[in-house]
Amino acid sequence: MIPQETIQRILDTARVEEVVGDFVPLKRVRSEYWACCPFHGEKTPSFHVVPAKGIYYCFGCHKGGSAVGFVMEHEHLTYPEALRYLARKYNIEVVEKDETPEDKLRSERKESLYVVSEYAKSFFQDQLFNTGEGRAIGLAYFRSRGLEEETIKKYGLGWAPKGGPGNQRVFTDKALAQGYKAEYLVETGLCADRNAGREDTREGETEQIDPAALRDRFYERVVFPIQSLSGRVMAFGARTLKSKEEGKPYAKYVNSKESAIYLKNKSLYGISFARAEIARQDKCYLVEGYLDVLSMHQLGITNVVASCGTALTEEQIALFQRFSPNVTVMYDGDDAGIKATLRAIDMCLDAGMNVRVVLFPDGHDPDSYSRIHTKEEVETFLAEAEQDCIAFKAGRMLEGTENDPLRRADAINALADTVARVPDPIKRGTYVEYLSRTCSVRDGDLEKRVALTRSRLLEEKKKLSGRKLRQNQAEGNAYGGDYSGAFNTGSETVYGDGQIPADVPDAGAAPKQERKQAAALMEMETNHVMGKAERDILNFILTHGTTPLEFPSDSEFYSETPQMVFEFIEAAFEADEVTFVNECYKKVYDAYADEFYKGYGQDEIVRHLLDGEDRQMAYIVSQLSVSEPYDLSIKNLRDSMTAEVTWLNTYVPKSVLVFQAARLENRANELKALLGTGLDEEKELGIMLEMNRVKKTMIAVNRRIGREK
Repeated sequence: MIPQETIQRILDTARVEEVVGDFVPLKRVRSEYWACCPFHGEKTPSFHVVPAKGIYYCFGCHKGGSAVGFVMEHEHLTYPEALRYLARKYNIEVVEKDETPEDKLRSERKESLYVVSEYAKSFFQDQLFNTGEGRAIGLAYFRSRGLEEETIKKYGLGWAPKGGPGNQRVFTDKALAQGYKAEYLVETGLCADRNAGREDTREGETEQIDPAALRDRFYERVVFPIQSLSGRVMAFGARTLKSKEEGKPYAKYVNSKESAIYLKNKSLYGISFARAEIARQDKCYLVEGYLDVLSMHQLGITNVVASCGTALTEEQIALFQRFSPNVTVMYDGDDAGIKATLRAIDMCLDAGMNVRVVLFPDGHDPDSYSRIHTKEEVETFLAEAEQDCIAFKAGRMLEGTENDPLRRADAINALADTVARVPDPIKRGTYVEYLSRTCSVRDGDLEKRVALTRSRLLEEKKKLSGRKLRQNQAEGNAYGGDYSGAFNTGSETVYGDGQIPADVPDAGAAPKQERKQAAALMEMETNHVMGKAERDILNFILTHGTTPLEFPSDSEFYSETPQMVFEFIEAAFEADEVTFVNECYKKVYDAYADEFYKGYGQDEIVRHLLDGEDRQMAYIVSQLSVSEPYDLSIKNLRDSMTAEVTWLNTYVPKSVLVFQAARLENRANELKALLGTGLDEEKELGIMLEMNRVKKTMIAVNRRIGREK
């Protein structure tokens, strides 16, 4: 385990803007940063990073936390793994104490897959440069494609050796001899198990891997390592240099199978090398193949990526969209390439991107063209050859339709359907005007088609979102509990997107409409009657706990020595001899109190709670330590109360009253449940008398709140 003093040093050193900035392009606004959220698709930035507080928060999906929480969420790491990641980033030595076998298994398995993959990269590169076979075939091939030795080494290119006849085990034998476990070699897809899926394994038995049954998955091929966004090797693509022979099976490329560290539909070749330049140039060039990326990068144009052995996916688009909203598609000019380009246009438009297209001269692709031109020549060509995606699509689809009215009508409808995918209404209108001129069709007719198609697309997207929501609710998420219901509740008000409830809430700061993240928090509660009131109390504590309450001299709460918000709430609880009912909220309250009396300031307390190993607590704090949603919900009140202290003077006492009302309602429910359970008349009478007292008190409390007149 990592010693506590090392953990504290890591947490004190890590800067949230630097950690988040490694994965998301941040735009500075005064002393804070904004970006499009990396955890959900959005066009308008709602992801907020506050260096002064050491936190991030998304007002769209409501995910938030500190630097360590971001690494856990974004990279899908455990708490110790995230700490080790930050330690590596900031060059902090971690000398760990003894871990239990379970801890080691949980924290090291994924790391082992990365280590095995890194070893494989070194093995393949060694075979390329230091064996006769590798130099004569693999290295000669790379050089014939114009790749320089510096590029080959930088991108880790290699050679998978042939091995003996029917005995492709060169890598397998070397890896096993070096001590790498067979299970990791198979899981990463570096080796294939001849016995996989055998039928002699008895029910309930774990199928054991026999090292003797393993063989190399990659052999007699040049190898391209595929790296994660952070630059770690996680998979490989391997290309044969042989020609297809009649009657024999042939696969030009063989790719790693998916594993715990590699999902090909979420991976882009070259992204770790390209991401910074994509952000700097505010543009991503999307190409088809490994060599397209390598040749362009070698030339000095490094904002180029390619999909990894798969058709373009929404997840891949989201990956490069993090760094820029602008993409230029540069696929091959053959029929298959044009078809893929048209598909990519629609998908990127759906994601809200600005899409352009480049077609290279006949017989050329990004690889071949960049090998025979200078960087300046290629940059000039790209600037001149770029076409807007709608203009490109119109040129392709309308070609040859002048004398075929029906075919022309179908093409125009298809173009209008593409325009319907554009989220921005101004851009849609501009495209409609362009198509009207280009196709000689009335604006009104095009607008009708666009409107109908857009309505259908939105309805389809709504249904798809509903299916994904139900799937997410069934699967849970990475915070250690099933909190996924908070992030897409369908009918809930989405604060941060400009929607403001019309009414003023009853309690402290909570709107009548359940906030989007409330569903997730409610799943942790054992008592929903108390839950909402307890969340409201915690929100005040986590946002304004150390703020003094300065009541006017005629207030019943006036004190010559002003109390802080937490002190006021704590005193009210102690006077009534009450505390939180829901254990998940009680432990947050108690942890805050402990930090408060150690003398820490508000921001330090919140950060300590976010940084802790108790990730359920960190999640609750991340959701309730942001005041913006509440500020929006009581906009009318805040407009008339310019001073924060005036607002707090009104709503902190009111939240305590609402807590009291919830306690009374909870007690009334308990008493009601006791009636009719076979108690004798005397006990039933006592219960009824207490219910009457509770009801009278509830009426009095609700009058003070303003719920009853």
